[in-house]
Amino acid sequence: MIRFDQVTKRYADGTTAVDGLSFEVAEGELVTLVGPSGCGKTTTIMMVNRLIEPTSGRIYVDGEDIATLDPVRLRRRIGYVIQQVGLFPHRTILDNTATVPALIGWKKAKARARAAELLDLVGLDPKTFGSRYPEQLSGGQRQRVGVARALAADPPVLLMDEPFGAVDPVVREQLQDEFLRMQAAVRKTVLLVTHDIEEAVRLGDRIAVYGQGRIEQYDTPGAVLGTPATPYVAEFVGADRGLKRLSVTEIEPDDLEQPSVARLDESAAQAAARMRDEGARWAVVLDGSGDLHGWIGVHEATLAGPEGRVGDLAHRMNAWVPVGAPLKQAFGVMLQHDAGWVAVLDGSRFLGVLTPAKLHEALRRSVDADAQGVARDEVEFDSVADA
Repeated sequence: MIRFDQVTKRYADGTTAVDGLSFEVAEGELVTLVGPSGCGKTTTIMMVNRLIEPTSGRIYVDGEDIATLDPVRLRRRIGYVIQQVGLFPHRTILDNTATVPALIGWKKAKARARAAELLDLVGLDPKTFGSRYPEQLSGGQRQRVGVARALAADPPVLLMDEPFGAVDPVVREQLQDEFLRMQAAVRKTVLLVTHDIEEAVRLGDRIAVYGQGRIEQYDTPGAVLGTPATPYVAEFVGADRGLKRLSVTEIEPDDLEQPSVARLDESAAQAAARMRDEGARWAVVLDGSGDLHGWIGVHEATLAGPEGRVGDLAHRMNAWVPVGAPLKQAFGVMLQHDAGWVAVLDGSRFLGVLTPAKLHEALRRSVDADAQGVARDEVEFDSVADA
């Protein structure tokens, strides 16, 4: 969808903003450009919509050399979101959002209907917010409007320059969540500039780590964190890159252990005998469909006597995560509930438990898989969990 071919931007004073830039962004891919201030990230995206012209090289969008296209028409095909949003203060939120459709000739009713649809997509009820003015919205709400406006004409490409940088950390995380949900629905091709490696890792399908005017590494978040290509990248992503990688490594069924199981309708004595035979101090409690109901300890099951039933003794299971969730989420749940493991579910169906040892093993497998260019289940090493 977007291709840079040996693109250089050099200013009259001799400053080189970007130098020989070559990379490709696939259709529907979200690529984050990350690096320190002044490294060329913003120049890169401004060359895509020709707000800045390259000194040499070619940029292609959907197979077309953008140097051959009318700049105004090109920009109306590309959504652009900046940190300060740039809403028109004298226009309502609905009319702000409908700006580009109106400019390209949509009828007013169609443009406003599209604007209402997009406001709803970014979590702003058009009936509530459509008639308000920018000054009546919070910073986070204005940023949402900026995203909606950029999407209003249904552009194939979206350029975003520090879109969430002007809001507090809590709102920023909420906006990131909302944007990821929206991107899953609309699948635009996105170039997003940020100076924050954690934001780059959280949002990007791939990350371009910039040095001075050059890309030092262009790869998946997991590969950038697990196998930095250069000492510069390793230093930039930080010594805690292993912790950061927890957020981009998903829980897979092969990561799980299978604990002792007690059935909801069986006697406590039966469950206690099974736990003792298996050397288990506790068991998960499942119903007849394999759905998680809770957990039970061997001591209380033993004390319940012959009349006790597992269903009457089971404790609520608070420490659980869905399969496919990031390891960081599982680790957070362990800490929150002071738990030695978390249950992993597919919907309500119990798949197994993730222990600290298995979490560490999953992280190691993920890093080694990227380094070796193989799938996680093909990586072999001595496991702490098996020792």
